[in-house]
Amino acid sequence: MTTTRWKVSLDQDSCISSGICQALAPGRFEVRAGTPARVVSEEVDREDALLDAAESCPVEAIGLVDARSGDVVYPPAD
Repeated sequence: MTTTRWKVSLDQDSCISSGICQALAPGRFEVRAGTPARVVSEEVDREDALLDAAESCPVEAIGLVDARSGDVVYPPAD
């Protein structure tokens, strides 16, 4: 069985360090006061918590892409 892996990105210019990503996907994001969040690991196993974090980001700074196919998982196409 193949596990789907995602590439996680975070737009540093858009990030407002709300901390929602870190709260919803602990261990996947690091937020420090006064600086944009950062992705702890750029490629990870598919995880619902990551999708929740991306969908909950108030400035839509988080992107998820299928690591194998390159298909965009989030944000959805307009």
